[in-house]
Amino acid sequence: MPHVLMKCLSPLALCAMLGFASTARASGASPAAGYDGPLFDAHLHYNVEAYEGPYPLNDVLARMRGSGVRAVIANSRPNEGTQMLARAHAESDARERVAVVPFIRLYRNRMDYGTWHEDESIYAMVQEEHARGTAAGPYRGIGEFHLYNSANANGPVAKKLMQYAQLHGLAVLAHMDDTAVDLLMAHAPRARLIWAHTGIGGPSPARVRALLEKYPGLMGELSYRPGLVCNEAPRQGGGAGSLTEASAPALSGASQLCPEWRELMLKFPDRFLIGSDTWVNERWASYGELMRDYRSWLADLPPDVARRIAWGNGAALFQLGLP
Repeated sequence: MPHVLMKCLSPLALCAMLGFASTARASGASPAAGYDGPLFDAHLHYNVEAYEGPYPLNDVLARMRGSGVRAVIANSRPNEGTQMLARAHAESDARERVAVVPFIRLYRNRMDYGTWHEDESIYAMVQEEHARGTAAGPYRGIGEFHLYNSANANGPVAKKLMQYAQLHGLAVLAHMDDTAVDLLMAHAPRARLIWAHTGIGGPSPARVRALLEKYPGLMGELSYRPGLVCNEAPRQGGGAGSLTEASAPALSGASQLCPEWRELMLKFPDRFLIGSDTWVNERWASYGELMRDYRSWLADLPPDVARRIAWGNGAALFQLGLP
């Protein structure tokens, strides 16, 4: 994820939010409590600057467990970060285990972000890594990869990777606009494609709906998605900014989804996932807060829909058991 969206609350917005409790939707769950079930983090990176820096393995696993995250899609730059998480999964007691669904990342370093789609050595690396596997089992997907220009979805390596994923039953996690969705799916119509952020650049809910209807194998991951929440829950005793898990204040109510997005989730309850997108260390610093934000707006949905988006869809996609 190459750019950050800052979270800021103006005094006027805060006053408006304080009145939310009286107008919360009748979703069948307590808005103040939020969704309290397990979470599947479908967009997690454990990059070199995290594991060689301030976030050793035990620390990030504790953050996941402390946030109620019971499974993750792990994709890292380089892939050693995912291998580390997979080894921890294999060595953990079942009661403490965070299930790791390993994906092959295309990036050996930051220079690969903009050139992977035409670099044949990337395709060879993916094949080698796929054959290698992990301590948590075989790789289950490819990505996240970035298509800053949607035309690059027609690059030779992009086409090969989509066809490779379809052939081997691998899911694909891609950061792209709505135009690139059509281009990638044209290469591999039966592929399972996870749309990171459900569209950077903010395609309308109507456009998202049309693509979900067109492609049964398309799922939307919701980190960094603009326009998703219309009323964000206020926090008790805290302000805006990047917070550590320990210092992040508790939510004092539930966030309210924008009507078009809530309608879309009710229409397609089995097609959405949540994710942290820990692309920089600051996202690890606020990991607990990110998960609390999800729990807050999940409370704006019927309990069965909330659990599907929070846990069930990812678990079903990768055949995970109950947490």
